[in-house]
Amino acid sequence: MTSAAPRRTRPWHGILVATALPLRPDLSVDFDAYARHVRRLIENGSDGVVPNGSLGEYQTLTDEERDRVVATAIEAAGDGDRVMVGVAAYGSAESRRWAERAAAAGAGSVLLLPPNAYRADERSVRAHYAEVAKAGLPVVAYNNPFDTKVDLTPALLAQLHADGSIVAVKEFSGDVRRAYEIAELAPELDLLAGADDVLLELATAGAVGWIAGYPNALPGACSRLYHAAVAGDLATALPLYRSLHPLLRWDSKTEFIQAIKLSMDIAGHPGGPTRPPREPLTAEQDAVVRAATEKVLAEGLD
Repeated sequence: MTSAAPRRTRPWHGILVATALPLRPDLSVDFDAYARHVRRLIENGSDGVVPNGSLGEYQTLTDEERDRVVATAIEAAGDGDRVMVGVAAYGSAESRRWAERAAAAGAGSVLLLPPNAYRADERSVRAHYAEVAKAGLPVVAYNNPFDTKVDLTPALLAQLHADGSIVAVKEFSGDVRRAYEIAELAPELDLLAGADDVLLELATAGAVGWIAGYPNALPGACSRLYHAAVAGDLATALPLYRSLHPLLRWDSKTEFIQAIKLSMDIAGHPGGPTRPPREPLTAEQDAVVRAATEKVLAEGLD
């Protein structure tokens, strides 16, 4: 027996696509293509978008570009509550400034990595999130211990929630067992699937959202997968998951941006190159992504 998918009641619930940023051959941002991309995602089942995340290559953007990306996303989405702005920066004051600018632009929430310039201890992590929360927007913590070398453990997440600093966590550790410990230690903290290749496992463990990568290329199929997964409809979700998983697992690889952009290009939606220091996929990687993308498109998954 299945249950209906939960109704989206908060800006950070549902499918929020960490948007790739279309670049021209000269590596300038194609803002018109980005606006079309955001509208296409919303029209094809996504609840919102996350601009200026890792997939959006925020580290390579100028301040002016970051601001314009946010403004473009909010206008194209048609509702600021559909936009969760990535506000990662080396300094807490800078992250707070980006959060304040997101609030001024009309965004509904922000996504925040822990301090990532060094291996921050618990005291520093708590101070960092408390500082950014002062901007007034709901803060979703992003646990990515691989890239930041700072692990937001279930116990630390419970403390951040008790501090009033975060409302949810994007869980990217890959350890699906953590979902149950988070629910035990902080039952009011919302769990969001943060890696595409553990979506089904985290959805069945109670995730109320998915900050997703591969819907950039395959929004319709990914939307059907998410809604079936959170509804407990495994008869629908599992075959979809198996078909998509050769691509979904690229979201957890170092070359995730290049892979997703290549799939976008193959699906007929401009992704373009990546800015240095990210290099194009190797010929072998390109062939693997290309074959997997063409296979799911041939199966009618888009």
